[in-house]
Amino acid sequence: MKQNIKSIRPFIGSENFEISRNFYKDFGFEEIILEPKLSLFRWNEVGFYLQDAFVKDWIDNTMIFIEVENTDKFFQELSSLNLTEKYEGAKVTPVRTMDWGKECFVHDPAGILWHFGEFF
Repeated sequence: MKQNIKSIRPFIGSENFEISRNFYKDFGFEEIILEPKLSLFRWNEVGFYLQDAFVKDWIDNTMIFIEVENTDKFFQELSSLNLTEKYEGAKVTPVRTMDWGKECFVHDPAGILWHFGEFF
């Protein structure tokens, strides 16, 4: 193929759609409501679709990696959002250094695992 790929937008589920919508807005994403049970969440050129759908096996196996410029700074800003205090089930894991780069983790209220990292 000779076409340039412009973006990728995964579809993710939610156990409680309203709580997940609020979580991602508090996280810093902009919500664009597409349908009553489907929203696009964007942050610059990165985006994903949040659905009002919960399939435990699907949620438990969903992981998304987003590359950031500086993982340490990202984690500092992330920590200041107090997401774990605001949202039951949300988890934030500090930066760890691997042989390929650095990353930190966020579990949303449903259990979706987000990796935020940078490559060396």
